Amino acid sequence: MPKLLILGYGNPLRGDDGAGRAAADALQAIVRDPNVDVLSLHQLTPELMVKISVADRVIFIDASASGRPGRYQRIPLHPAPQCASFTHHATPEALLSGARALYGRAPEAVLYLIPGQNFEPADTLSAPVRFAVQLLVSELSDSLQTSV
Repeated sequence: MPKLLILGYGNPLRGDDGAGRAAADALQAIVRDPNVDVLSLHQLTPELMVKISVADRVIFIDASASGRPGRYQRIPLHPAPQCASFTHHATPEALLSGARALYGRAPEAVLYLIPGQNFEPADTLSAPVRFAVQLLVSELSDSLQTSV
């Protein structure tokens, strides 16, 4: 099983909302370590709790409607106080909580948020968000070279 699970998610047809997927797609193209599993997803789903529960670390990457475009923010995560019910949207904290409740384990996790400026229908990222995705991918790929 992978030591590191990277989950990039968002809607690539809503402009900058696709930033998480863009980062995951870029990482999939360059990461060749069998201990790293990179998934590019439309949204987080409860089925991910299985993969989360067996990883040593999980990195979530998503777009944000707040913040300064062209940068990204790193947020340490902890499981939600109790396992939430799921409908059409699952949060990273709820998935961590579910993994702990169902499988007895929630790994160390972090969320990278990439602030966007355009969430209207479009299949491309704005220039500042493309820049932030490139910065994040570079940082993560560099850290993978030294830590995994």
